[in-house]
Amino acid sequence: MPRHRHQEWLKFLRAIDRATPKALDLHLIADNYTTHKHPTVKAWLAKHPRFRMHFTPTSASWLNQVEPFFGLITEKRIRRGVFKSVAELETAIVEYLDNHNAEPKPIVWIKSAGEILKKVARAKHALESHN
Repeated sequence: MPRHRHQEWLKFLRAIDRATPKALDLHLIADNYTTHKHPTVKAWLAKHPRFRMHFTPTSASWLNQVEPFFGLITEKRIRRGVFKSVAELETAIVEYLDNHNAEPKPIVWIKSAGEILKKVARAKHALESHN
């Protein structure tokens, strides 16, 4: 969606609600962005208990592997372009994705398992100490 406010987040949640069988519990993983925790969103979620929110720890962007990809597309396509409209920007992004997906390369973590597990343990401790 063009905007990232709580209203758009609620539209997204409602679309998921309509598109999935009511018998399923839905676990959503989201960052700690204020939009995801807006009072209106919290009220909606309270009325829809099948939605279970899981928030990534603050400063844990290493968990979100899409961020390095966003960095690549920003560096290699968006910053190098001049776009006269949102439609032109969207076209440039789709073209970049098509080219990238023609020969995809995995994003490789450079942290060891031990380093990652230490961060997970610290995040777990921080989350448990706030409950």
